[in-house]
Amino acid sequence: MENDGLKVCVLASGSTGNCTYIETNEHKVLVDAGLSGKKIANLMASIGKDMNDVDSLFVTHEHSDHRKSVGILARRYPGLNVYANEGTWDAMAPKIGNVATDQKNLFAPDTTLSMGDLDVESFTVSHDAAEPQFYAFHSGDKSFVILTDTGYVSDHVEGVISNADGYLMECNHDVEMLRMGGYSWPLKQRILSDTGHLSNEDGADVMMDVLGNRTKRIFLGHLSQENNMKSLAHLTVASIMEDHDFGVDHDFKILDTDPEKASGLVTL
Repeated sequence: MENDGLKVCVLASGSTGNCTYIETNEHKVLVDAGLSGKKIANLMASIGKDMNDVDSLFVTHEHSDHRKSVGILARRYPGLNVYANEGTWDAMAPKIGNVATDQKNLFAPDTTLSMGDLDVESFTVSHDAAEPQFYAFHSGDKSFVILTDTGYVSDHVEGVISNADGYLMECNHDVEMLRMGGYSWPLKQRILSDTGHLSNEDGADVMMDVLGNRTKRIFLGHLSQENNMKSLAHLTVASIMEDHDFGVDHDFKILDTDPEKASGLVTL
């Protein structure tokens, strides 16, 4: 069968909940389940897809906005394989309820899982969770990287994720909005720390380090509802990249995400 490419839809992204859908000829998978099971099923239906067809769920870490309905989806869809590393399984176990043994899969950090026409590569990030890891998806000659929930991005990770066809990149906060906002000082410190979240400027810096001539789409993700705005994140990243002579809207597109509605289904 001819490879139809890698199809991607950011179903929801933000500090309130995260879920991304990825499709190849042979596989339909989700990354994270940080919303209710019903909401995820409805978001899938909004792009013409059925949760019953999803074969795998990859979990990045145990924070609620990434694992909220992991257990619910596993129980509702017994054919669903759930993948996470040992630290994440241990940390989320008390919060997700029973998951059948034959649905639980260990996916160690910095390894690659080969599933027919889809290779999934895990890499560790710097975040205040038990054992956080994110994923790069490869199918045929196409690749898609998800990278949110990290305080900084190491040279090693930049090497792993460089020159992908598409990215979901964290732009969690505007630094000034965060500093001036109503969060407690300890929470502000946590977000700004090396185990917190990337700001709009940080996200732009990472993209300038890793994007290559194959890169065509950059989704800006995991925006804070309190400390960011979609228009501000987009303008900040686009302006920084344009100032460094990157061909925004010419060589590649910067795309917004939403915590409540799905992006379009994009073929990379």
